Amino acid sequence: MTPARDATSTTIKPSVLFVCVHNAGRSQMAAGYLSHLAEGRIEVRSAGSEPADQINPVAVEAMAEENIDITTSSPKVLTTEAVQASDVVITMGCGDACPIFPGKRYEDWELTDPAGRGLDDVRQVRDDIRARIQQLIGELESTTS
Repeated sequence: MTPARDATSTTIKPSVLFVCVHNAGRSQMAAGYLSHLAEGRIEVRSAGSEPADQINPVAVEAMAEENIDITTSSPKVLTTEAVQASDVVITMGCGDACPIFPGKRYEDWELTDPAGRGLDDVRQVRDDIRARIQQLIGELESTTS
């Protein structure tokens, strides 16, 4: 893993890309949590292999309960450049849509797709994502310090 240097300092900042099909639920919640919990220490990206028109409103509501606002994000298409620019690529049910590059760390998180689910189900997905994000932050900070 070759983390990017922070443009404002000499600190090395790891970069994570979250990928799911629609980039409207799981990957947006994960990006929201990582941005919030890492407080700028980790560069965060998210994308989808077939992006939706908008973020899942139930995902927005579930994250708002955690005081994390993901309404300023929008679904983005997955690009080769986004993968190349990331140290860690975390997929969430996007199958073979994600390009593979040597030297990258890849993880596949098996998470329920929140699309079409109620708030209680989406809260469970959100809480699973939070636990994984907290572990990921610990791993990334131990390898860059």
